[in-house]
Amino acid sequence: MSFRSGYWLCIVCLLALSACGHAVAPEENVVNVYNWFDYLDPEVLKKFEARYGVQVHYTTFDSNNTLEARLLAGHSGFDVVFPSGASLESMIAAGVFRALDRSRLPNMKNLDPEVMRRLAAHDPGNAHAVDYTWGITGIAYDEAKVRVRFPEAPVDSWALLFDPKVAAHFTDCGIGLYESPNVIVPSVLAWLGEPPDSEDPGKLERAAAALMAARPYIRKISNGSLVDDLATGELCIIIASNGDAMQAQERVRIAGNGEQIRFSIPREGAVIWFDTAAIPNDAPHPDNAHRLINFLMDPAIAAENSNAIRFATGNAAAQPMLRPELTNAAIFPAGALAGRLIPERAKSEDYVRLRTRIWTRFRTGH
Repeated sequence: MSFRSGYWLCIVCLLALSACGHAVAPEENVVNVYNWFDYLDPEVLKKFEARYGVQVHYTTFDSNNTLEARLLAGHSGFDVVFPSGASLESMIAAGVFRALDRSRLPNMKNLDPEVMRRLAAHDPGNAHAVDYTWGITGIAYDEAKVRVRFPEAPVDSWALLFDPKVAAHFTDCGIGLYESPNVIVPSVLAWLGEPPDSEDPGKLERAAAALMAARPYIRKISNGSLVDDLATGELCIIIASNGDAMQAQERVRIAGNGEQIRFSIPREGAVIWFDTAAIPNDAPHPDNAHRLINFLMDPAIAAENSNAIRFATGNAAAQPMLRPELTNAAIFPAGALAGRLIPERAKSEDYVRLRTRIWTRFRTGH
């Protein structure tokens, strides 16, 4: 070997070692998680930490708006975040999320193809996120309190919340709504017989008028959890996801206070939503982020987590290990009953501005 060829071979080797060293530089043993409150079983996180020696730093948010504000500002420091489908859709368009490395997510094979097909409406090709949980936003109510006040109460209709003549029966026991105009406005439109995904200003103003008519009978509008308020008897009707209703039922069981929590999917239609796991583009620990997401898609882990938080998982392989109530067709409908479901989609900026004005008027009551 000549000196010249040996020299260039050494240079090539040094460059290769330098590049490889840069590519495989170990991350610190940390993963920073940003999730909804009470939405990931602490025991699952302990198992992840024990298996991989990675410490989980866990922070919570109370709305997709809060999540979006942190991520759109950049340098959030988070590695794994849990946006809802419509929020995911808008942030993908803004370039917030990195494409997932599927080679590092072998447990994706466990996910329900139908759930992922629906999720692809927000994330074409399922390129940026996987399903974490999914659910339906309907009505949770204390059956005894509702029936004693109005025996013929239409518990299978949005009229229970939005028809003033009906809602007036429950002024003393209380109706609560989440701070979720993206869910409540299409629910009102469905009750009015309008297309729930309409962006027509006239139809939205009709929804606004209906909300204002019901406003005197709404006791609480909250960013926080209404589950405790229903479980403890502070409220007797709330707009809620099926998972919320099951959390309330479990808290009633533990408390033994005699409350009778039921859940209904209104006949006019109910919003179906997906909460996802995704990795921001500027995540400081993307390797650990992939590791955690893959861990959460392990069937046994997905089932353990879903059983603990009482929300349905999109993990098909976990189904045999779920509590019966998490596969109950009356709560998680299939077939014809699933035809009532209203997909939640990202909206135009003009629509969001109008909806925000409508919601502000409703929120303040004038």
